Amino acid sequence: MMSLVVAEESPTGPAGRIGLRYFSLYRLALATLFLILVWSRGLPAPLGADHPALFGTVAHVYFGLAVLAQIALWTRAARESAQVLAQVLLDIAAVTLFMYASGGVGSGFGTLLVVSIAIGGLLTEGRIAYLCAGFATCAVLTEELCRWLDSDLRAADYTQAGLLGAAFFATAYVGHGLARRLRASEARAARQAADLENLARLNERIVQRMRSGILVLDRDSRVRLMNDAALALLGRARPLSGQQLTEHWPEFEAHARAWDSGQAATRLLRSPARDAEVLVSLAALAPGSQEGTLVFVEDAAETRQRAQQLKLASIGRLTASIAHEVRNPLGAISHAAQLLSESEATNEEDRRLMRIIQDHSGRVNRIIENVLRIGRRDGTAPEVFAIGPWLTAFVADLIERRQLVSEQVLLAVDHGDIRVVMDPTQLHQVVWNLCENALRYSTGSPLLTLWCGRKPISDRPYLDVIDRGPGIPEDIARHVFEPFMSRDSTGTGLGLYIASELCECNQATLNLHANGPNGCTFRIGFAHPGRQQWIA
Repeated sequence: MMSLVVAEESPTGPAGRIGLRYFSLYRLALATLFLILVWSRGLPAPLGADHPALFGTVAHVYFGLAVLAQIALWTRAARESAQVLAQVLLDIAAVTLFMYASGGVGSGFGTLLVVSIAIGGLLTEGRIAYLCAGFATCAVLTEELCRWLDSDLRAADYTQAGLLGAAFFATAYVGHGLARRLRASEARAARQAADLENLARLNERIVQRMRSGILVLDRDSRVRLMNDAALALLGRARPLSGQQLTEHWPEFEAHARAWDSGQAATRLLRSPARDAEVLVSLAALAPGSQEGTLVFVEDAAETRQRAQQLKLASIGRLTASIAHEVRNPLGAISHAAQLLSESEATNEEDRRLMRIIQDHSGRVNRIIENVLRIGRRDGTAPEVFAIGPWLTAFVADLIERRQLVSEQVLLAVDHGDIRVVMDPTQLHQVVWNLCENALRYSTGSPLLTLWCGRKPISDRPYLDVIDRGPGIPEDIARHVFEPFMSRDSTGTGLGLYIASELCECNQATLNLHANGPNGCTFRIGFAHPGRQQWIA
């Protein structure tokens, strides 16, 4: 299951941790300044005007505690909220003593307490800021009381001390309100960040489980994202993250350049590492931007299979019309020609013409039967089975029915446990058609070779049907899988077309793999048994 990120509210939060770090540095810098002034033996008035020795002692202790606070912050020896409270209370005590040693509230040290209380209100929770303001007010009033008790010092100024206490509480109130808003904003940002992370994980899971291959490229054609379907379609064992796709797929580079120049965004390309065609579509990652490209890769066999379903439905309606409009008149013509040829009044020349009529009527009838076979073909019933035993039984049946000797048909299987996925009945029809064509034109020895193996990278099984004939002329080889294309005047030209259609229905491919003066090779490329997805 996909884990979801949950936003957790921290007492201090990232902003609070940063604020505490700066507050600690501020205190360390202030303590260092006071210590330097003490060591310089030239304290400016009114610093230490009443008690210079006390001022120096407090400056040394304040510096040492500031250093310890900085170390505790680095080592995280205590909770951050406890560190904030401890540092504010320490400031109250130290600044009050500085104030007592420097002439009371008139020395201006009360401003430093305002700063500490304001920062404490921002970095602490709840009403701790009011507690700090109360401590600071009591400390200032106590300091003024001590000054009144000390007859050697000037009279206490309770009015200014009271106003300073009021300023402390006003500062705590403002700081507490700002801190509450800051924590609310920080919590909302954390929840939004968690939602965005969950959404990113969900999108990644959806992209990875899509049947279509998806790649995201940057402006230099380097792969930023590649899902599992793209790995399978391109025949890669590992993602190409950070690598240029054009280095591994030169044919894609030409398509990308053509798309940049305004040509079609979708094109049929051959996969770089497997013997199959893929449909590649390009789109800009953001409208009107050239910062990235979104690449969709789909298996052309699946696309053809969808088109095949529509094609079969159309052919079914067409063949029904053909059977009604053509076959019945054709049967009448053939029957009439046969009766005329049996008549005693018909001479030999007329009988020859009657035979021509019957022969061509039979050829037209075979064409109609082949077309009807396409239209009436049932849906595929694919099975996963071992090809070795199946081929052994097929070769034995072929030798018996064609009255061949075993040396004329060679069977070779690379691995004993090659499993393919296809409708066995339709596979028999395809291979039988290929073998019939091979035996018709083959003259060498052996007449026919059946070679079965696996492709090295994609691991897809294949079956080669190899003959020893003169090869296929180039002008015919380019259209060999088109209907009614045949170099034999007695053939219908539908055998290879039907075989190719049957392969496409099973997500397999049929192509002229090799062609030369010493023979040609037709290759059936089967779908991978563990990766095919059938369309009803």
